[in-house]
Amino acid sequence: MEPVSLPALSRVALCGGTHGNEMSGVYLVRELQRQKLEKAGSASLTTIISNPRAVQVCKRYTDMDLNRCFTDAILSSPVTDATPYEMRRAQELNTLLGPKGNVGAMDLVCDLHNTTANMGLSLISYSVQDWVIMHIYRQIQRKITSAPVRFIQLDLPLADAYSQDSLGKHGFTIEVGPQPHGVVRADIFNIMKEAVDQTLDWVQCFNSGSAFEGGEVDDVYTFVKSVYYPRDPETNQITAAIHPQLQDRDFCLLHPGDPMFLMFSGEIVKYEGEEVLHPFFVNECAYYEKSIAFHLARKMTVTIPPLQVKRD
Repeated sequence: MEPVSLPALSRVALCGGTHGNEMSGVYLVRELQRQKLEKAGSASLTTIISNPRAVQVCKRYTDMDLNRCFTDAILSSPVTDATPYEMRRAQELNTLLGPKGNVGAMDLVCDLHNTTANMGLSLISYSVQDWVIMHIYRQIQRKITSAPVRFIQLDLPLADAYSQDSLGKHGFTIEVGPQPHGVVRADIFNIMKEAVDQTLDWVQCFNSGSAFEGGEVDDVYTFVKSVYYPRDPETNQITAAIHPQLQDRDFCLLHPGDPMFLMFSGEIVKYEGEEVLHPFFVNECAYYEKSIAFHLARKMTVTIPPLQVKRD
């Protein structure tokens, strides 16, 4: 591929507490604020607790999921006295970090999250053709050996991108697990910190003129669909748990005929899809309210071009 030159990343934002009970990002952002860390080389660094009300009560959200409030439709909605707190907060964050899709938006937004699923370290974004993000992913994947490192593409147009990282010109989520909600584990915290350190190191190298080679990047997954728990048609209650052979096996190969659920009545529900896919966010605690058991993804390899900063 032909080499690519892109503008320097002069403004970077690190956000924690978008979900108020995902504690690694909360404590990491607080520590950076305690250290008064405001620069990453030549780039300015903004640190934000995104949902302070939810953090205060240690809940995912207070009125509605903040990390589903960054679509163009919600960001442009009129605010009234009846507007949920998270919708108002999303518009405040859009003013601070965006405006979304605007030339004045933050150059890079990194949002910090935890999952109860056994996913290791995952970077989540909306395009595998954002060369800044893909090069950051490759650096993290090469440097971090304490956990498996993967990339998940959600593949939505910018207008429909619903998470906070979409406010920046470039943006991604760092998702680390397993960690229960409301607690912080040292090993999970350290994995997240290492990913943030590698991100900021890459930004400094990029802005200083380092040239990054192109090549293939593996362990990239693109979202295909969600799989829902079996439910009782009368009570709407779930009637099964994740099968023990699938539990904790995020990103494994799920073949047709493999066990998916163990019904509370004892029967086994098997995967009936025609395509071999990879489950992730398996048995994520926060998805019970949506009855989502896990997502399925297709694995691919992405070729990225050589990259360096564009000089004036």
